[in-house]
Amino acid sequence: MTADDPGQRPGRAPHQPIHEASVPWEVWGAGTAQEIRGRALCDVDGKAKVGVGLVELGPGCDTRPAHYHPLEEEHLYALAGSATLHLGDEQHVLTPGMYVRFPAGRAVPHHIENTSEAPFRYLMVGERIDADEVVYPDGAG
Repeated sequence: MTADDPGQRPGRAPHQPIHEASVPWEVWGAGTAQEIRGRALCDVDGKAKVGVGLVELGPGCDTRPAHYHPLEEEHLYALAGSATLHLGDEQHVLTPGMYVRFPAGRAVPHHIENTSEAPFRYLMVGERIDADEVVYPDGAG
């Protein structure tokens, strides 16, 4: 932050508006049941302090293994399609307009499963804390 503009970090200009189409897709787990496509909207001009990703989970895919973060909070906002959120021992159907927060330090593992015929599209927001380690209670990962 600077004295002239307390909302700005030194040496970084404000980010200009972008369209999602200008950010290339990245694919993780290609060709597997865990295939995920995403666009890191936040990293256009360098790595942001908070991650913001536009994510698509294809039909029949999931985000296993279930996990949680001791230090980082995550947020999910459903945009299109539907999927099942596995949250500890509970299951919740996510549809457009639904939101869920995964608080840091809560030992409740989560993953998403798309059993529909259409992609599940959502916005994922999360802190980026170097000291955080993802916890996989089932020992996977």
